[in-house]
Amino acid sequence: DTCRNFHCKRGKVCHADQQGKPHCICQDPAACPPTKDYEHVCGTDNKTYDGTCQLFGTKCQLEGTKMGRQLHLDYMGSCKYIPPCTDYEVDQFPLRMRDWLKNILIQYYERDLNTSGILTEKQRNKVKKIYQNDKRLVAGDHPVELLLHDFEKNYHMYVYPVHWQFHQLDQHPVDRLLTHSELAPLRASLVPMEHCITRFFQECDGDRDKLIALKEWCHCFGIKE
Repeated sequence: DTCRNFHCKRGKVCHADQQGKPHCICQDPAACPPTKDYEHVCGTDNKTYDGTCQLFGTKCQLEGTKMGRQLHLDYMGSCKYIPPCTDYEVDQFPLRMRDWLKNILIQYYERDLNTSGILTEKQRNKVKKIYQNDKRLVAGDHPVELLLHDFEKNYHMYVYPVHWQFHQLDQHPVDRLLTHSELAPLRASLVPMEHCITRFFQECDGDRDKLIALKEWCHCFGIKE
């Protein structure tokens, strides 16, 4: 089977021609495997797709068209009304996001105490300093005033989580720049809960080049180093 080790990008599948030579062709959306309701996704065209296979297959078939260029995964779940993000809300967003990233790393660290594997040894050493700090604000639904006070008082605890998330996303390729597709895994899972995340990332791109550099990312989260 010449297609066995032949890789195609999302939305395409391998097809062997008459000579047995493998090629990538668009996935037929109608041929995608059936999905459960919780696997539905919403596209940027505000249309619900049965899953990412159907969404990216549709995008592939529209390749070369304006509609194809504009179609991306917006968020996980069926399309629903997402309220607009106000100026006040987008200003508060980094406070919650920084706290969330810190607590995600704490959860990973606690899990690694029993079964290692999520964090590298270097990452565990970084998070250990935050975990063992008795001034650490424990996870909870805190008012923005408390989050702001804690950030100003314990700034050093928030630097690594912000850097860590950037490098987790910067994978294809690793170039200290985040593209729309690299941001998608984080954005798509958070939009239904954090309706300001799309506007936040748009405003992070200070030079409007459709890429978020590490410096821009840190600036958005109030990290100076």
